Amino acid sequence: MSGSRSKPPAGTARAAPAQPALDALLQGAAGNPVRRALWLDALDQRLRPLLPSPLAAHARLGNVDGRRLVYLVDAPVWHARMRLAGPELLDGARSIGLDVTEFVVKTTRPMPRPPQPASTPRPMSARADAALRDALALLADDDPGKGTS
Repeated sequence: MSGSRSKPPAGTARAAPAQPALDALLQGAAGNPVRRALWLDALDQRLRPLLPSPLAAHARLGNVDGRRLVYLVDAPVWHARMRLAGPELLDGARSIGLDVTEFVVKTTRPMPRPPQPASTPRPMSARADAALRDALALLADDDPGKGTS
């Protein structure tokens, strides 16, 4: 009978156990920092289109602190460019209901990059392949199990 059950689509079986854990994490006062982080992330996604494309890769919303909109950039050169984009970001934030009047930019250290995947091995050159075959042939000639007496 167990063979007659339909299986859930691929990927849904793993996502299902995570939802109760997320719900438990968001309940009560302990979930406030998580809810705030999710809200800031959603707000960042709404304001990101207002940034010039080269700047968007180097800046992210850091906080909404009272009436201050705080952005983080990863280098001083982006700090200057972000200051120029500030008035447009303030207007965009006000248009979605935030009561912000001040724009702050902070420079942070760049996030460490994830480790690079292992490189694929290079194919052996014809010369190296021939040398390996010659070495294997020499070893095979010295094999005592061949019965050459």
